[in-house]
Amino acid sequence: MPPAGDQKYVAVIGGSDCTSEEARLAEEVGRELARQGAVLICGGLGGIMEAACKGASAGGGLTIGVLPGASRKQANPYIQIPIVTGLGEARNIIIIKTAQAVIAINGGFGTLSEIGFALRSGVPVVGLKTWSLYRNDRLDSSIVVVDTARDAVSVALDLIS
Repeated sequence: MPPAGDQKYVAVIGGSDCTSEEARLAEEVGRELARQGAVLICGGLGGIMEAACKGASAGGGLTIGVLPGASRKQANPYIQIPIVTGLGEARNIIIIKTAQAVIAINGGFGTLSEIGFALRSGVPVVGLKTWSLYRNDRLDSSIVVVDTARDAVSVALDLIS
């Protein structure tokens, strides 16, 4: 494994609740991130986060979960490095500040807040079946929209380079 400074860190964000299709996409994203040697960082809970971590773990990748509560036991079973914060949703800033790129899959308002933090911080966001942004009645192209898990990872890693 390369030194921490040489690793690429990609956040996978999305809802704690998701459809089986969204979970499949997230798992593919995780597996592809592992194949490409990237570290997956997420909120460490269920739904999209768990599915992505499942894929990354199956592919031999490293998973980090930044947990909202005060117990490592909150982490999904595929988190290898749980980070306990006790910060609730404020932990989203830690996830975004650690990531060099973000892949957003579906998601509710928590995911939208993470997208906002990322864009404000200059961290590129790749969207896979997630939010669209409009500014002055025009589609804002800040989120790079893709259609497949492989494209999401490829674009995210290209945006880091």
